[in-house]
Amino acid sequence: MTTNLLDFDLEGLAAFCEQHGERRFRATQLFRWIHQKGASEFAQMTDLAKSLREKLAGSAHIQCPKVVSRHDSIDGTVKWLFDVGGGDVIETVFIPEADRGTLCISSQAGCAVGCRFCSTGHQGFSRNLTTGEIVSQLWFAEHFLRQHLHKKERVISNVVMMGMGEPLQNYSQLLPALKVMLDDHGYGLSRRRVTVSTSGVVPMIDRLAKECPVALAVSLHAPQDALRDNLVPLNKKYPIAELLEACIRYQASAPRDFITFEYCMLEGVNDQPEHARQLVTLMQTYAARGLSCKFNLIPFNPFTSSGLRCSKMPQIALFAKILLDAGIITTVRKTRGDDIDAACGQLAGDVQDRTGVDQRMAAQRQGMLEGIKVVVVKGMKA
Repeated sequence: MTTNLLDFDLEGLAAFCEQHGERRFRATQLFRWIHQKGASEFAQMTDLAKSLREKLAGSAHIQCPKVVSRHDSIDGTVKWLFDVGGGDVIETVFIPEADRGTLCISSQAGCAVGCRFCSTGHQGFSRNLTTGEIVSQLWFAEHFLRQHLHKKERVISNVVMMGMGEPLQNYSQLLPALKVMLDDHGYGLSRRRVTVSTSGVVPMIDRLAKECPVALAVSLHAPQDALRDNLVPLNKKYPIAELLEACIRYQASAPRDFITFEYCMLEGVNDQPEHARQLVTLMQTYAARGLSCKFNLIPFNPFTSSGLRCSKMPQIALFAKILLDAGIITTVRKTRGDDIDAACGQLAGDVQDRTGVDQRMAAQRQGMLEGIKVVVVKGMKA
């Protein structure tokens, strides 16, 4: 069996070359051919000796997962489905804008966190992706888009690890992938333009700060633990106070001077003025200790099994105004690609669940209903 070179960051590729009797500078040449030029055949690498190309052909290959399908939105968004084997299919989305091109990348086949509002979580979890499967999404999309759009310069300027999966639960494979994205011999992306989104895996937030600090986005979605326990089950292990302490620590190393907090707007669940005021109090408490934040309010993209509805736009606007009036930078995310199920929270692919997701989600729905009943009873007048 030959080795897929997409599995290596530059250091890993250098070690591979040394194992095959080649000097380390050959790794840089290979790395540039693969990531900057999109080469998939060693015969294309004309500045390598013929003997080396023949050696590589016998011991290595460059291959991304098979593309199952491509979907193009009327707004220019593109979604690809990749077959990663074993009945699992993952999704990758390109979002073009006037000043940048953003690629949303998956890190797992499914997700074990099981957030109530996320379509991926309702699919369950199969396995972690390899470094090569993570990197190949960028490798394929970048070089496909250059050819498709007839461009020689870089098309993808930003990467967000916001596709299928919880990136920090696949840290060992994520880290080399991030290094490939940032390497000047690879894609040369700025740390400010590579974002890891997490539901709050506190120990891995600390490791990322030390080993590869990029922009951080935290899926918060609630101002207090009782509500977040139901929306983001990981909160039971790492509650809000622990999560925000980790954010303060991360900010010391972060390439941006703020942490982004994502907040999915769910009608009648977390979108009331009282929730906004609780958020203000929470953030002001941690701002006094040095935490700078930006809130990104995300209109929920409904799917049948969630049992949830999107907040109405006037309610979202009121919520945003309360945060803005308190001095918290707040934006409302523009929905892109919803006509091809490529919008935030809609990525699901096809996952062979190994975690009993149906039972987990049923328990969460019951917990949410009981929580709503408690709120209603407390609010009733005698």
